[in-house]
Amino acid sequence: MGVEAPAEPRKIEKVAGAALRITWADGHVSTFPWPYLRRECPCANCVDEWTGKRRLNPAEISEEVRAEAIDPVGNYAVRFVWSDGHRTGIYPFERLRRLCLCPSCAGETVRS
Repeated sequence: MGVEAPAEPRKIEKVAGAALRITWADGHVSTFPWPYLRRECPCANCVDEWTGKRRLNPAEISEEVRAEAIDPVGNYAVRFVWSDGHRTGIYPFERLRRLCLCPSCAGETVRS
């Protein structure tokens, strides 16, 4: 059974160049390694917009990839400018919350 979780960030910050940390409205903290987020890019270049099939080969993403900039998109998402030149993915906060890697979120389905 899923868990109702707010997808509203209170704080978004880079962590020692290696990851993104988001503190959510409910106090939960998610930490995302940069390569993980880059591999999860939802843009049409990385995911077929009709089938949902991933077009990006995860093995092609370097473990050294980093976000050079984090830009807000309205009040609902962020866009990263990646060190590999990619910049078209928009990451809604709801999606980021679902991507949380922490043990308490593992295996849970988060609904908006």
